[in-house]
Amino acid sequence: MTRKNLLIALLVVIVGGAVVAANLYFKRQAGVTVTVEAITARNLEAIVSASGKIQPKRLVNISADTPGRVVNLAVNEGDRVKQGQFLLQIDPKSLRMRVDGGAASVEAAEGTLRQMRQAVETARVQLAQSQRNLDRQTDLSKRQLTTREALEQAQTDRNAKESALRELEHQVTSQESRTTLERSNLDSARYDLSKVRIESPIDGIVTRRNIQEGETAVIGTMNNAGTVLLTLADMSVIQAEVNVDETNIPKVVIGQIAKITIDALPDRVFKGHVTEIGNSPIQDTGVATTATQATNFKVVVVLDEQIPDVRPGFTCTADITTATRESATSVPIPAVAVRELIYDAQNQVVKPPKPDRPRRPSDPPPAPIELTQGQTRRETEGVFVVTNNVAEFVPIKIGVSGDRYFEVLSGLKSGDRVITGPYNSVRNMMDGDPVKIDAPRQTRTSGSTP
Repeated sequence: MTRKNLLIALLVVIVGGAVVAANLYFKRQAGVTVTVEAITARNLEAIVSASGKIQPKRLVNISADTPGRVVNLAVNEGDRVKQGQFLLQIDPKSLRMRVDGGAASVEAAEGTLRQMRQAVETARVQLAQSQRNLDRQTDLSKRQLTTREALEQAQTDRNAKESALRELEHQVTSQESRTTLERSNLDSARYDLSKVRIESPIDGIVTRRNIQEGETAVIGTMNNAGTVLLTLADMSVIQAEVNVDETNIPKVVIGQIAKITIDALPDRVFKGHVTEIGNSPIQDTGVATTATQATNFKVVVVLDEQIPDVRPGFTCTADITTATRESATSVPIPAVAVRELIYDAQNQVVKPPKPDRPRRPSDPPPAPIELTQGQTRRETEGVFVVTNNVAEFVPIKIGVSGDRYFEVLSGLKSGDRVITGPYNSVRNMMDGDPVKIDAPRQTRTSGSTP
């Protein structure tokens, strides 16, 4: 090979190497490929989601007021009943005997009372007769026409008649009390007899039947709750009782609108509103320790429509709208990151000096900057805005949170392009990193939050 050919071959190798090096250099400068989305105004809804159970607003437990055997059971679980409809009857035989015995006792007491009152009238007549006899003997004694013994006898007879009348009046008072007691016992027996026939107090559905015909109903005492025979639910007004986490309960207020989905009716969404918020946490009866168990509060959401197919105990989820924003500047949730920034004494961000060349993905993280007097480090929420294919971290202030977007109160303006992914790229990205925008996804920048 001649010297000329050797030089030409060497020149070709040098030029080729330079081209390859240039390609590698510019490829490294291009940075990681990211997706971006332009900042626009959207309508946002802040939602608190919680799960729970469907329950009727009015639930009635039917218990026995008198003990006895159930002899007639007219309803089954799941039956719909009307107010005043017959439900069941307890054997009335013993109570009827009590009523009959009480009626006989009242009649006997009233007969005795009549006899005593008649005796009182007779004693009053006898007292009046003895009083007239005493007056006559007194008048004769003044005229000395009778003996002292006759006068004293008339006085003694009058005193005896008066004492007998007082005793009879006292006996009448006692008998009146006994008669009143017998009447009260009779009224009580009649009341108990009226309670053996149990009728429905509401329009509703029989959600539970805890007794069979022939079983004995037990009444409640201080230490025994007694037998709950039937449970009736008024399904004309139903509500969702959901458990809201303690971090979300301050956002929930009475009257807020909610959307309820029921697992048993998956294709329908029902409207409701918050009517009750628990002030005390729900007591967990499980075995979880206090350190690990969640603290929830009961929130009641009344449904604004009737649902014929619903049953108490259905599992449901309530999405409560705690805040709304119209035409709010918003940023996608995946775009938000947290970085440690340096603030000066005036609470302004102190930017580190720019490097001589753009940072490459393979470069190690920069060394921490030494703080000067008055400066502090603080974790700050922000997004990466793309400017000239370079990611710039911009602190933002977040408002309400929607299902896909955060409201931005400050830090961004309409049209800014923020990096939304991939997730690992956003998580590991640093201020000043070069990026390459994924062109096919660049147009995904418009639309409103559903």
